[in-house]
Amino acid sequence: MPGKNEFVEHLLDLLSGFGPVEAKPMFGGYGVRKRNRMFAIVIADALYFKADGKTKADFEARGLKPFTYQRENREISLSYYQAPEEALEDPRAMGEWAEKAYAAALRTPAKGRKRAA
Repeated sequence: MPGKNEFVEHLLDLLSGFGPVEAKPMFGGYGVRKRNRMFAIVIADALYFKADGKTKADFEARGLKPFTYQRENREISLSYYQAPEEALEDPRAMGEWAEKAYAAALRTPAKGRKRAA
């Protein structure tokens, strides 16, 4: 089985202080998870962090764009935003942004799971 790409390995190294995380292949990229909650995605060697109503403005204030893709001649935007450049170089910055993204993932209901009534 082939290993992860170098960019993903670099991200996992930067995230080592954030706690145990894993990157699993998905849709031509990787989903980055902590405690089985996806808080980031890697597409074409670019990192995107999960955002929600509480954190979206933090990304937009920095000019960071959401991940988008084309489907049926429409642009679809996901609630994942570009990671700031310093997060890709500094473990402390990576940890701060990862914590925001993980908190957003925890606030977002998990899809496909039904809650007991």
